[in-house]
Amino acid sequence: MHGFVDKVYKDADGKEYKYVLFIPHSYQKDKEFPLILFLHGSGEREGGAKAPVEVGLGPAIKKLGEKEFPFFVLFPQFSKNGNWEANGADAKRALAILDETRKNYNIDSHRLYLTGLSMGGRGTWSIAVSNPDMWGAIVPLCGWGDVNQADKIKSIPCWCFHGDKDNAVKVEKSREMIAALKAAGAEPKYDEYAGVGHNCWDKAYGTQELYDWLLKQSLK
Repeated sequence: MHGFVDKVYKDADGKEYKYVLFIPHSYQKDKEFPLILFLHGSGEREGGAKAPVEVGLGPAIKKLGEKEFPFFVLFPQFSKNGNWEANGADAKRALAILDETRKNYNIDSHRLYLTGLSMGGRGTWSIAVSNPDMWGAIVPLCGWGDVNQADKIKSIPCWCFHGDKDNAVKVEKSREMIAALKAAGAEPKYDEYAGVGHNCWDKAYGTQELYDWLLKQSLK
């Protein structure tokens, strides 16, 4: 089975949580594949207007071509009143689903990538800080992080995106994180889209160069 596949994760208490896994059409069990963990925004939470696969990375995969997309992509969903903070239940469950996926498929442990938009962008910064030795690269979009923690992720390749007309999460939030990373000795990539509002993800995830870059990033 390939493409967007509906899955269910069952926790230790037997409670079930739905998620989606994109399985590359070129997947073969005898070859390791990279995986992207995608963290959605607040509008795609449980009970939200749209599903996690309907905003951001999901539409980009379809636009770029499902059959050619070379990554596994994991689309978890946080609870109705949840978030992606690293110490919260939703983030911990997302990582547990990732662990389960790694057991069931031949995933390259050196090429695990973390990305998200808006609240998912916040989650990307937060989870990366809590698990700095896990990710081959991070791609936070229009989120916000803790500048005082930047030194913990200075070794992780980072490509950040934000629109300068964002009224939901001010562009200064990304600028501050990029500045903090550079001050810590990192060399992050940063694209700031002129005239673009909060939905910078359509342009960012629609950029083939992003995926070409990701494939070159790996844990040392």
